[in-house]
Order: sequence, then structure tokens, then C-alpha cells
Amino acid sequence: MQLKSNIHLGYCTNVHRGQTWAETFSSLQCITLEVKKRVCPKARYGIGLRLSHEAAWELSRDNQIAKFRQWLDKNGCYVFTINGFPEGRFHGEGVKEKVYLPDWTSPERLDYTNLLFDVLAEIAPGEMEGSVSTLPGSFKEFVKTPEQLRAIRSNLFKAVEHAARVSDLTGRRMHLGVEPEPLCLWETTYETCMFFQRLRAEHQNDPKIDEHLGVNYDTCHIAMQYEDPAPAIALLKKHNVRLSKLHLSSAVKAKDSEDARVALSPFVESTYLHQVIARNADDRLTRYRDLPDALNSEPADEWRVHFHVPLPWTGDGVLENTADHLTGVLDILAQDPSMCSHLEMETYTWEVMPHELKSRSVVDQLAMEYDWTLARLAERGLA
Repeated sequence: MQLKSNIHLGYCTNVHRGQTWAETFSSLQCITLEVKKRVCPKARYGIGLRLSHEAAWELSRDNQIAKFRQWLDKNGCYVFTINGFPEGRFHGEGVKEKVYLPDWTSPERLDYTNLLFDVLAEIAPGEMEGSVSTLPGSFKEFVKTPEQLRAIRSNLFKAVEHAARVSDLTGRRMHLGVEPEPLCLWETTYETCMFFQRLRAEHQNDPKIDEHLGVNYDTCHIAMQYEDPAPAIALLKKHNVRLSKLHLSSAVKAKDSEDARVALSPFVESTYLHQVIARNADDRLTRYRDLPDALNSEPADEWRVHFHVPLPWTGDGVLENTADHLTGVLDILAQDPSMCSHLEMETYTWEVMPHELKSRSVVDQLAMEYDWTLARLAERGLA
């Protein structure tokens, strides 16, 4: 939906199953339209679309895009952003570190991302910017050689060139947002800025980088690093890194204790990787690949767990959330609404949440997330 200051808000449809276009479209018809009826019955409704490579390819064939555009118009919907982080299957099986493959060392990742820009150019409204989000290069442990790093930078720049070509053809700006994530090649704001600095050094005075490449700032992921919003965003601005999109999400946090470890046990599951970053009393950070590794670790002062929890959830007395980081980012956005125009709620973990966090339908949950987010935006004069 369109808010004040030309800001657009949607939820990311990666919460739903959808490997094929038929599966994706079925979720849009059966779930997304129900959410629209609840939260935006009369105005145009923005969709944050997730397309696998398979679904994007199928959508691009046999006049499917024209049919989808007609469906969007008929139902008062529009697509302004695409989540291009998971290229393949994302639900119903063990994804774990496979979600980072193919990474940006691979031509397949480049082809997939370029296809998403081609699709977005045909389905997004003509007056609107379009954004695609993607993984931050690779998973750290996958990258072992300088040649891999060069391939990552080379392929990402080729995607930037493609986004620039699509922008020139359509007359509207398309941009790619790399999404820092725990244990990935760029997980902190500083690492992300250093990547941009290196890429600019290899392509000096090329305006395409500033114009068509930025960061998908996921508030869960940056909070995981124990970074505060103001210095994190100030560092991005200092290095002239645009905010392509804001992912509104919240992680689990807790003071390490026996009670906290017991309370976190139901969050252990076999589908996604739930990285943990522990902070000790001396502010030293220790990173764990997955939640079971942390549960078997030495004591720490505080834990932050990469598990996206419902935005309205405030904890259970032992466990808390990182919503203060999210609202801190919104405080900064209220001061400068031009900072970023694409906002997407991304609580994709619906299927694997502990039972007490999903004792309602997914439509109810998404409607509650809209209510919570719109209230926070209204408090800041943005909705």
C-alpha cells in the first residue's frame, strides 16, 4: 500500500510455499487477497513478491505476465519489489545453508537476478521504482579463494549493469539491494561498506553503482550484530550506500540463563539456519552457525537468535525481541522519508514457529503485523 511521502509497504510472500508459478499464484489468490480485504480493502495494495527461479521462468513464458498484470489490475494490487534471496525451494524441507546457493560466484545467480528485473519491469506500475533484494555475496564459509571474491564482485556488477539497462528501457529506476545476514560474506554494516568501496575502486567514476545498487537493510539481521540504527545508517550514508529496501523484521534475544535455554529449545527446527550471536560481558561477540550449537555452548551475557518472530510479539518474560532496532530505523526514516521508499515485512518463519506463536491463521498473523506496523508508522507521521 502507498503511505505518506511515496513510501510503499507490503509483506513478503516468501512466508507462503511456492516453488512453481502455479503454487505462487495460488497463494496470492487464496491468502494475499484475503489479507488485502482485511488491511487495504479499497486502496491499491502493494505486494512484496517472492519468485523462485523456476516460478520466474514460468511467469515469463506463454503470455503469463500479461495475464498476471490483468489479475493485479482487477484486484487493485501492484508489485513494487521482489525478494530474490532464495533462488530455489524455500519451504517444506531442510534449507539451512542451501539457501545461499547458487551464490554470486555462479552465473546461475546472475541469470536468476536479471530475470527478476525483467519480470519486475513488466509488472510494476510505470511510475514506480522497482527493487530486487539478494544475498550478500555468499555464505562466509563457502568463500575460500580470492578468485571467488572477484567472481562475486564481477557478477554483481553485471547485475547492476542489467538493472541500469532495464531502467533506461523503462524510464524508471531499478535497484538491487544486497542483504547483510549473520555469517554471510557481508554481515555487518562495516563489511558491507567495505564491499561497496572495493567495487567502486574497480569501476571508478561509474554512476551505475550508486544509482542501481544498494542495501536491503533487514532490521533483524543488523540488530543481530548488536549495532544501533543511528550509527549503522550513518555509516551507510557516509559511504554513499543507498537503502534499496527496508525489511521490517525482529529477532529473538535473551539474557543467557538456564531458563532462556529451555525457552529457546522449541525454536530448534530442521528447515532454516538460525544463527546465534552471543555477547559476553566484555562486549566480545561469539558466532554460532545454528541454534543447537549455541545451546551446547559456554555461558554468555546475551544471545541474539536469527529467528524472525511476529512483529507484535513482545516475548514471554524470558525471551525478548529486537523490535527496538526496527522502531529506531523508523525514527530515522521519519526524519528523512526520502531515505527509502520500499518497506517490506518479512516474517517468513510461519510454518516452523513454536505453536504458541502461531495459534492463529497466517491471514490473522499477517493482518496483525500490518496493524502493528501501521500503528508504528502513524506514530511517526508516515501513515
